[in-house]
Amino acid sequence: MIHLRGAKALRIAAIAATTGLAILAGATGAAADTVVKWLHLELDPKYVAVWRKIADQYEAKHPGTKIEMQFLANEAFKAKLPTLLQSKDAPDLFFSWGGGVLKQQQETGTLMDLTAAMNAKDGAWLKSYNPAAVKGLTFDNKISAVPYKLGTVSFFYNKALFAKAGVDASAIKTWDDYLAAVKKIKAAGIAPIAGGGGEKWPIHFYWSYLVMRDGGQQVFNDAKNGKGNGFNDPAIIKAGEQLAELGKLEPFQPGYLGTTWPQALGVFGDGKAAMILGFENTVANQRTNAGDGKGLADDNVGRFAFPAVTGGAGLPTDTLGGLNGWAVTKKAPPETLDFLAYLTNAENERTMAQAGMIIPVAVGAEDGVKGPLMHEAADQLAHSTWHQNFFDQDLGPSVGRVVNDVAVGIVSGQISPKDGAQQVQDAFEQDQL
Repeated sequence: MIHLRGAKALRIAAIAATTGLAILAGATGAAADTVVKWLHLELDPKYVAVWRKIADQYEAKHPGTKIEMQFLANEAFKAKLPTLLQSKDAPDLFFSWGGGVLKQQQETGTLMDLTAAMNAKDGAWLKSYNPAAVKGLTFDNKISAVPYKLGTVSFFYNKALFAKAGVDASAIKTWDDYLAAVKKIKAAGIAPIAGGGGEKWPIHFYWSYLVMRDGGQQVFNDAKNGKGNGFNDPAIIKAGEQLAELGKLEPFQPGYLGTTWPQALGVFGDGKAAMILGFENTVANQRTNAGDGKGLADDNVGRFAFPAVTGGAGLPTDTLGGLNGWAVTKKAPPETLDFLAYLTNAENERTMAQAGMIIPVAVGAEDGVKGPLMHEAADQLAHSTWHQNFFDQDLGPSVGRVVNDVAVGIVSGQISPKDGAQQVQDAFEQDQL
């Protein structure tokens, strides 16, 4: 069957009925199905299966609408999405990390403004989400994406390997404590950290968190708004120096500069590194990417927050992570919005939380969070004093790429911390032209 949409499908069906071109709309002359194209980058087949079940349930309740799931890997998604959005094959809804990338997509006219739709009927749809989640996806008073989940980046560790090295994770409170733990683990003949330097962005977590811990919210906000010393602020340069200090310890597994994020999760899941700095769903994702498909047992994985920096302006309760949503392209059929409201309602967000997929943003879905480590992440977010979106997303695509390059360059000793800060500043100033 040829897939056609909305009113257009009905018009062509009518033409087919009067001209005998029944092939356009099926033998009975009925309207063809409306297809909603959903682009995602979820790697875990179990999670995709949860989504597919939700989509199937929606289709059963809405005859004539089909939900077509499309997948791109993380880096391919970032590389291909700008071109895809301008093509006839543009998705109707797609995953977004928010921040400057989403804002730029809105400014170029690629996205549907969701403000009116979410405020309709006394704002019932709008009120179904955590207000902070909606605010974080709103630019110039326009809602640019439907909230999906909150997340935070933290350290996950292999309890058995920590015990073998004689390291107590609960004692890691400061950056100096962390470096001491890395040295001790390495001395025990164990790779301390699983690193995904091949994709670069996993390494930017370290630089970002150190900037947050050293400079605090004021320094970062000033830098991204072109105030003060910008990214040449002494606190940001100091963060680079601390990252360089970590790099000199050679803390990552051999070949980390060519390792993708899924491969890094596999290194951790296979017990070949003691820890990884990753997302709230790391426990599930390390299982998926482990060589045996099982990975580390849940009770062998622990978690701790990124440590404080002694004397830094940032607070240990400041968090780095995602505020993710689903953006809708301008030409998407109206069924897209109806499906999105269904996908992210409290019942379905609770289902996803129970599966270990998300920390939900739908009001009333919080009780679905399962598993002690996911609970820890949710609790950390609930008490966050400043939740900062990923730097490479918040600063926009042009500056974000440089941030990722610089983070890898500093930790690998290819760029000095001062030069790295200047490169980010140069990119920022160029982006303002």
